[in-house]
Amino acid sequence: MTQGYLTTHVLDTASGQPAGGMAISLYRLEGENRTKLAQVSTNTDGRTDTPILPKGECVPGTYELVFETGAYLDRIGVPAEEPRFLDHIPIRFGISDKEAHYHVPLLLSPFGFSTYRGS
Repeated sequence: MTQGYLTTHVLDTASGQPAGGMAISLYRLEGENRTKLAQVSTNTDGRTDTPILPKGECVPGTYELVFETGAYLDRIGVPAEEPRFLDHIPIRFGISDKEAHYHVPLLLSPFGFSTYRGS
């Protein structure tokens, strides 16, 4: 049985706070096919309550997390231009080791973001 799994967290660098209540979708990509595997939301600590891809479900391949940043920024009162500069942030990444923990965090501001492979 594999033990790899996927987690994330979101930090709002403009406010210096975790980004709670942000919706996130996980997709698996295979050629032109895009399959939705999960829909989660961050808690008050900016993390999901459980792994997005639980232990035992980690399969090598290409994945994409889509962070619903526009709805989050609207909810916390960040004035929106039309259209909002960062409404949805997709992060495409590969899982090569089915036994590993993959952590893909998002650092967010209304006009920029960054990510990295965390631990």
